[in-house]
Amino acid sequence: MAAPVELEYEVVDVFAPRAFAGNPLAVVFDADELTTEQCQALANEFALSETSLLCAPTEAGADYRVRIFTPYAELPFAGHPSVGAAHTLVRTGRLPAGTLRQECGAGVLDVVVDADGATLSGGRPTLQDGPAPAELAAAMGLDAADLTGVPADVAGCGLPFGYLSVCPDAVDRAVPDPRALAGVDVGEGVAVLSWDAATATARARVFARDLVWGEDPATGSAALGAGVWLVESGLLAGEGTSSYTVRQGERMGRPSVLDCTVTAAGSRAVAATVRGAVVPVASGRIRVPS
Repeated sequence: MAAPVELEYEVVDVFAPRAFAGNPLAVVFDADELTTEQCQALANEFALSETSLLCAPTEAGADYRVRIFTPYAELPFAGHPSVGAAHTLVRTGRLPAGTLRQECGAGVLDVVVDADGATLSGGRPTLQDGPAPAELAAAMGLDAADLTGVPADVAGCGLPFGYLSVCPDAVDRAVPDPRALAGVDVGEGVAVLSWDAATATARARVFARDLVWGEDPATGSAALGAGVWLVESGLLAGEGTSSYTVRQGERMGRPSVLDCTVTAAGSRAVAATVRGAVVPVASGRIRVPS
């Protein structure tokens, strides 16, 4: 009997100040021949929030292609799978450090990789009106007294999220109600955050629709969209480039640090980046599902 086909993989922690922090990611190499169903089976086996499956590029100018899967579905784009995949390709010697061109469902995006981590440029910023803040607060188990008066817009740079600005003591009290959220348009999930203008830092918790409203310890796509929302809300400058930090995952015991920039013109975001460290924690081989 022929031996089962196996692929190499690594598990890395992304946006992580140390090992066993940040957001864990499985990176599977040489996934070109896998069907969508096989990719989905592997992501379900790893049972992490996302798995990156690396393939040869199909678009001109791209260095590689990544397919990103949650245990339940394929995503066109996500932050920590992009940062973790790019850094892992460089660390394992498959690509040189510097600017990589990543092909994914959202197009071809730049990822700049160095020894410690990677910086991802998001896709085209998008913005739309979100639900009434009081309605979204109620769906997140909070009430009007927890709000700061900032609109709950839906913003993104590849994947849209709803942003709910609350007082610092309310962040940890958020408990999503899936039934209430089912009727609210918030894109791919909800970021509940408090903003500290003095340090340009958001303390955030992100609840993702593709995780059935489960909590994510570090969400690069939501950190990118936060820049769009911060500019629209007047919390960051409407002209030029501003830096900001998102701190996430602390309540889950997986502290995460996402260092971001947003560039604005005419009081609208035109570009954003997110950077984070990547720490390897495991490697091995996994059977290809039949």
